[in-house]
Amino acid sequence: MEYTGSQYIGEFVDGRMEGSAEYILPTETRYVGEMKDGVFHGQGTLYFPSGSRYDAIWENGLATKGTYTFSDGLQYDAKNWHYCDSYDRRFYTEICHGLKPTGISQLTNMDPPRKIPEGCYDCGDGFYNPTTRVVKDYRNRFLRNADDDEHEWIIRTCRKGWDEFVGHRPKL
Repeated sequence: MEYTGSQYIGEFVDGRMEGSAEYILPTETRYVGEMKDGVFHGQGTLYFPSGSRYDAIWENGLATKGTYTFSDGLQYDAKNWHYCDSYDRRFYTEICHGLKPTGISQLTNMDPPRKIPEGCYDCGDGFYNPTTRVVKDYRNRFLRNADDDEHEWIIRTCRKGWDEFVGHRPKL
């Protein structure tokens, strides 16, 4: 564990992680549940730093059935997913608490939205700096270097930390 930066709190059988346990990854994601032969096995939950969670049945380290719940309580349902789709573009908080008055936009599910540093993008799990190509979490800790595909996706789709004029500009 000292080499990976992970932490294990639980039982051992023949020197292997086994039984009820808590496994904390260096990203602060926590697994709480059953282990067998050193891997997730049985009932267990991944708790993410964002506040979301994944409750699952695990077999030899792989999730075979599970439910993802966002930090705001919204559960993902692959068959009946009606959140922010082409039919209903509202955020979950708007579904729960109603729409804002005309002229007041809600830009993200979080209201008010996070303040994005100048020159950066909000890519969902942190802020992306296109100059350094580094994604840092919302507490300014390094997450990853973006490859070319992720860089292009972020530039094309994510919320910017600056305003741009869009639309017709009158001639002066």
